[in-house]
Amino acid sequence: MNTGKQQKPVLTGQRFKTRKRDEKEKFEPTVFRDTIVSGLNEAGGDLDAVAKFLDVTGSRLDYRRYADTLFDILIAGSMLAPGGTRIDEGDKTKVTAYCVFTTEESHAALRLYAQVFNKLIRRYKYLEKAFEEEIKKLLLFLKAFSESEQTKLAMLTGILLANNALPPPIITSLFTDSVVKEGTSASFAVKMFKAWIAEKDANSVTSSLRKANLDKRLLELFPVNKQNVEHFSKYFNEAGLKELSDFLRIQQSLGTRKELQKELQERLSQQCPIREMVVYVKEEMKRNHLQEQAVIGLLWTCLMNAVEWNKKEELVTEQALKHLKHYAPLLAVFSTQGQSELVLLLKIQEYCYDNIHFMKSFSKIVVLFYKADVLSEEAILKWYKDAHGAKGKSVFLEQMKKFVEWLQNAEEESESEGEEG
Repeated sequence: MNTGKQQKPVLTGQRFKTRKRDEKEKFEPTVFRDTIVSGLNEAGGDLDAVAKFLDVTGSRLDYRRYADTLFDILIAGSMLAPGGTRIDEGDKTKVTAYCVFTTEESHAALRLYAQVFNKLIRRYKYLEKAFEEEIKKLLLFLKAFSESEQTKLAMLTGILLANNALPPPIITSLFTDSVVKEGTSASFAVKMFKAWIAEKDANSVTSSLRKANLDKRLLELFPVNKQNVEHFSKYFNEAGLKELSDFLRIQQSLGTRKELQKELQERLSQQCPIREMVVYVKEEMKRNHLQEQAVIGLLWTCLMNAVEWNKKEELVTEQALKHLKHYAPLLAVFSTQGQSELVLLLKIQEYCYDNIHFMKSFSKIVVLFYKADVLSEEAILKWYKDAHGAKGKSVFLEQMKKFVEWLQNAEEESESEGEEG
């Protein structure tokens, strides 16, 4: 019993000392830094040894608390101050010569580093979010790094994005004004996308950007006065990234068309004069570089959405012809090319097939548009011969048979009259 009483204060003292030491290490990132730097220096360029060292050391050191210090050292070789300057850069004992920024500037070398990060995060899952925050932070610090360091970070980021080790929204850090200035963001993005494509393919990039709603924000890589599709296309084409240039054009066009459709629906509901609608659509086409083929299909959709159609087949045709006759002058302005006329014919075919009450209206609508100079005889004959769609093909070709024969006869007559003359 006496022995137990003597041990009690000793045990209490030991506990107190341990707590005190823990407390000191808890708020001592320099101890953490020295351990990581020493381990990396010992492993040298052997990345398998680096991965093993990080795996084992995580059970001893507080990775959770010092995640930013850990990733600063692995990427930049030392702790970073706000803005990206190196802390203790002059003291060789506190900096490692083995990190992402000092490795070889090649896809293969940076892929090996990407594997180190993947292994570390798989082992210590809680580091995943901290790693995302680290990369976002480094993207804001880009101007503090040399061109070679920026290139290596861009390649590493591209490889990690390709393998889903980082989420695409981290790219939004590149849209910050301070990084956009002087072309830093655009230059970085080009290298990042190239590494991403080299690791996977262009489709992986475009589908990821679309899912993350970044597809229409890519222009933000440039200063405000250069945020246009022309500048983007030129820059990315010259960098050998035509796939992304084409992708942005398509996405911008889709966004524009949605806005245009919304505005047209509004104007139709207000029964806006046709003349005003023509002026508006022409301005939008010019401003957004829209082709006639895109606009004619959009106008057809808007016109057909603007009416509450009768459910009775015998009444809907009459209703449709009255409505379309009124708006034929609007369509005629935007169907001046053969390709646009074929787009419209296919849209009409598709609509009449998808809306069962309109199945018998197809030929009547086409004849109306022929008479109103919306559709030419050449376009109708071309559609009939080989440009029609598959939907309801036999029904609609049968409907058009007599009219097409009439057109062909009229054509033959005019040709023979021309020969006689």
